[in-house]
Amino acid sequence: MNTRNMKTGTLLARFAPYYRPYLGIMVFDLLCASMTTVCEMVLPLMMRYITNTGMENLAALSVKTVVTVGLIYLGLRALDGLAYFYMAYTGHIMGAKIETDMRRDAFVHLQELSDSFYSNTKVGQLMSRITSDLFDVTEFAHHCPEEFFIAFLKAVVSFIILAGINLPLTVIIFVCIPIMTVSCTWFNLKVRAAFKVQRNHIGDLNARIEDSLLGNRVVRAFANEDVEIEKFQKDNLKFLDIKKLTYFYMASFQDTVRIFDGIMYAVVLVAGGIFMVKGYILPGDLVAYTLYVTTLLATIRRIIEFAEQFQRGMTGIERFVEIMDAGADIFDQEGAKPLTDVKGEIVFEGVSFEYPDDHTPVLDNINLRIKKGEKVALVGPSGGGKTTLCNLIPRFYDTTKGRISIDGQDIKGLTLKSLRSNVGVVQQDVYLFSGTVYDNIAYGKPGASREEVIEAAKLSGAHDFITELKDGYDTYVGERGVKLSGGQKQRISIARVFLKNPPILLLDEATSALDNESEYLVSQSLDKLAVGRTTLTIAHRLSTIRSADRILVLSGNHIVEEGSHEELMKARGMYYQLYTSAN
Repeated sequence: MNTRNMKTGTLLARFAPYYRPYLGIMVFDLLCASMTTVCEMVLPLMMRYITNTGMENLAALSVKTVVTVGLIYLGLRALDGLAYFYMAYTGHIMGAKIETDMRRDAFVHLQELSDSFYSNTKVGQLMSRITSDLFDVTEFAHHCPEEFFIAFLKAVVSFIILAGINLPLTVIIFVCIPIMTVSCTWFNLKVRAAFKVQRNHIGDLNARIEDSLLGNRVVRAFANEDVEIEKFQKDNLKFLDIKKLTYFYMASFQDTVRIFDGIMYAVVLVAGGIFMVKGYILPGDLVAYTLYVTTLLATIRRIIEFAEQFQRGMTGIERFVEIMDAGADIFDQEGAKPLTDVKGEIVFEGVSFEYPDDHTPVLDNINLRIKKGEKVALVGPSGGGKTTLCNLIPRFYDTTKGRISIDGQDIKGLTLKSLRSNVGVVQQDVYLFSGTVYDNIAYGKPGASREEVIEAAKLSGAHDFITELKDGYDTYVGERGVKLSGGQKQRISIARVFLKNPPILLLDEATSALDNESEYLVSQSLDKLAVGRTTLTIAHRLSTIRSADRILVLSGNHIVEEGSHEELMKARGMYYQLYTSAN
């Protein structure tokens, strides 16, 4: 996955379109921000008026005038309260909706990525990117435009008012601000870089935890709890070191702000005092000046405090963009057509394949024609390309060279959904989702009736053992189906394919990990499933494929032998050696 450092402007440009559906909310949110800013900026002017009037002519300052000014201020604060509630409630909801939209887009994009992406990416990293990374985007999406808009408004209004009170003093104050900004920029960039390293390591830590917990039986079987704890503690302490570095830059950043904060107050105190002694500024003006400088510094301080949240948000957006930029190398070509009325003839023409990351050749110039309804078995030593050959049919990978067609149609010109809907896969490593038995069978045909699900279970030989479970079809199978035996899980996966009812079937060592009794039961289910379908079976137990119409022996990236069981045994070649050594 791309981990380049992206420019802030580029990231904001990629993020900005997510505001489009909520533009009305955003505009009203900024109007509310303007209202709260006006309410805050009025107080120093009121204090200036009361102080100067009292200093010049105390008799002119009546109780009625003071009460009127106070009531006006209270009215403004009531408006401020309503505006702030909208910002805090609706504004945050807008941020949460944007986060939800981004998570949806990231998940949809992950569904489109190929096996090669997942082979090179840790699941823990992906989980971190679409969950915790996007949590900070909620706050960022809401506060980023709001905070910068308020800061800009306060800076402009403060400059205009302060310049009207005393221009020389205002220039001195505002000269300090760009110097302060430049001084903080370096630390700000360091904070962002540290946050990104921190987020990357959170993903690694998640991956470590996930790997250890999912493999907990292996850990306990080898009594390696101490080994896992040691590996975890190593990653955990590394994460602590990364956070220490992050906090160092954050502390340096904030300390720099506080130093300039003190400098600006000192300037107001000394220069303002001298100007008042010289008669260049009235006492009420100096009070207003001090309040406005306090407001301005509070705003700058707020922006500085927001800088941490800003960098967290930018880091989350950057890691989101990295997911979205991961290219889907297998996709529907322009003008792709749906695969319909499938007969099941499969043809390989000069097919070669190598993995894109290491360019290791797996298949070389394979030419093969599989007839409609034919049962073909693939055998050969490990690494010979049997599974890869099958994976090319539903386009889990794309051929490096050559062409694969189904019923005369190039599979690259077909829509992926229609292609994969017509291919059923039963693998050795069965994956059951966390849920009920019913949910896992129904996954083969979303929207299927309960009667269809039960019929599929009966066809696969799973119905009897399912009805004996505590809650029957509503029994919870546990994460990855841990509450079921290997044979039970395999028969549920076969039921899932029965329900899908595809014309093409790929069986990838579906019985090799089972005991003899389970293998017998599953083999019976597979024989039923294969009836009337074009079937490719990968098998290590050669006794299970003796009845295949044709057997292909793959070795050294090529098909080295081909024929029925009897023909290959008579030839006394590689198949003969494999069969006799296994028996």
